[in-house]
Amino acid sequence: MLASSTTPPLAKNRHDLREGTKNLALIVLGIFSAGLGLKGFLLSSHFIDGGVTGISMLLSGVTGVPLSILILVINLPFIALGYRQISGRFALKSALAIAGLSVCLALVPYPNVTPDKLLTAVFGGLFIGAGIGFSMRGGAVLDGTEVAALLVSQNSHLLKVGDVILLLNVFIFSAAAFFLGIEPALYSILTYVAASRTIDFLLHGIEEYTGVTIISEHSEEIRRAITEQLGRGVTIYQGKRGFGKRGDRNLDIDIVFTVVTRLELPKLRSEVDRIDPTAFLIQQSINDTKGGMIKKRTLH
Repeated sequence: MLASSTTPPLAKNRHDLREGTKNLALIVLGIFSAGLGLKGFLLSSHFIDGGVTGISMLLSGVTGVPLSILILVINLPFIALGYRQISGRFALKSALAIAGLSVCLALVPYPNVTPDKLLTAVFGGLFIGAGIGFSMRGGAVLDGTEVAALLVSQNSHLLKVGDVILLLNVFIFSAAAFFLGIEPALYSILTYVAASRTIDFLLHGIEEYTGVTIISEHSEEIRRAITEQLGRGVTIYQGKRGFGKRGDRNLDIDIVFTVVTRLELPKLRSEVDRIDPTAFLIQQSINDTKGGMIKKRTLH
């Protein structure tokens, strides 16, 4: 009798439990980190962040309504959108995460870390970005901006997710300049930049993978150099030479594709140039990878 290829129920349950525990830990860490950024840095200096969090902070500063209430109330419509557009599980986790942040802001006595405005803007953004990034890795959001941007982009042929977020933040920081003053608005933009870079770092990592396609008559030698010198896996595509400066040849050729980190890219280019200076290389950025040999870094 052939062995079943399906995962045993007990092993699957253990895996789900580990994943659930890890995701919960990431979300809790994200809540406390974002709380520190908001209450320990930004609120005392009247700086704001971008997105729904920035709208909540701006309204809190103008109306005097506690931030803990506004963050919860203003995010509710975006959670409803997440339920409709993504999944009920995502919406539930996000609702609990945002409620946790609201409770954290209301009850946790964070100290006012520093009166220095530059440090406040940079590190406030860093801790908020870390909080959002950890929560997203746990499968939830602390800010509903991305959900709204995704919905708008799906219903518009002109706007992408990044465009919607950019337009929203231009409006938020323009309003901040009007209500809070030019200087707090400029520091708030710095806060947003620090938060965005921190989120990118946590979601995509420091390695910044690059996919490289190599078209060369010496594909076999290049393949050996990549697997033996760099310790990387390759994929070989079968293609045909098209029309070029040497005429229409229409001959078969092997096309090499590999994925490397940005630290390994110079060595790859050097190896290819050594083997075939006329090789045609195409590079493309890749946010993340899974499986294969890419995670086993063996720099030489």
